[in-house]
Amino acid sequence: MSTTANGGHRLPYEVIEGGNGPYLFLVHGMLSSRRQWRPNLEALCRHARPVMFDLWGHGDAPCPLDDESYQVHTIIGEFERVRQELGAQRVLLCGQSLGACFTLRYSFEHPERVIGQMFTNSMSALSPPGAFGDPAQRQARAALIEAEGSSALAKLPFHPRHARRLPAEVRDELIEAADGVDPRAFARLSTITGPQLSVTTELRRIACPTLLVNGVWEKTFQPLRDIAVRDIPGCEVADLQAGHAVNLENVAAFNQVVADFLGRGRGGGGGAEWPTPGPEGPAGVGSLQRRQQRLQAGRAVERLDSGDHRLETL
Repeated sequence: MSTTANGGHRLPYEVIEGGNGPYLFLVHGMLSSRRQWRPNLEALCRHARPVMFDLWGHGDAPCPLDDESYQVHTIIGEFERVRQELGAQRVLLCGQSLGACFTLRYSFEHPERVIGQMFTNSMSALSPPGAFGDPAQRQARAALIEAEGSSALAKLPFHPRHARRLPAEVRDELIEAADGVDPRAFARLSTITGPQLSVTTELRRIACPTLLVNGVWEKTFQPLRDIAVRDIPGCEVADLQAGHAVNLENVAAFNQVVADFLGRGRGGGGGAEWPTPGPEGPAGVGSLQRRQQRLQAGRAVERLDSGDHRLETL
């Protein structure tokens, strides 16, 4: 665990023992922690060596109070620092929600360092800049959070205490993680980092194999799903019966489609090879969709309850 680069602060990370293949950087979303990935680790370890990060003020991460720490380039720089510490020439990426904003940006700012990537529903990454309020609105929300503290965080619609589909033990663990988030870090991520998160104008710069694992029950995200398919070269999509927390709400299906994607890469830590995108989309996407259909056979498609769709505010 690394716990101490700006102002002496560093993002902590944990390398999971027993993995096979390249390092896989896993980055969680808001009000979560690296615990987000626990149900997926066994499957991921078959094809990669998971490296789980905690973002500022979440999990074991410190809460720096300087503005520079919350610049997107600083957070991306932390991933690059860890890659160098691990001695990895190239890595795999997987970002969930807020975390996808950082992993997607890393993929096109450091294309020579990325083998391939996966990401889940991320309103913040794929919405246009300014979609979540102007600076004054962000500042007002942040001031309220800092004034009221954890009680204000608990009222947010994406706090896991409001989740309805998570297994009880997972939900309890995520509530504990969310209750431990430092409100000062949340406020700074909202006001400083938030306006920098959109990557919609940069998606065509992505050059590595990319898989979006989409939770179809988050209805507001589905138009953004289509933007990702249109603008990310060769982007594959796995549409799963789940909502925003797709890796936790449909663990078996998430683990399988991610394992399928990683399993198509060959060459250990250096030169993974995925099918070359063709005019009808990435080769192998048909088999991926057939796998999804088998996994979802017999599962009832739940209706998305009103009020369960707005899961990000950044």
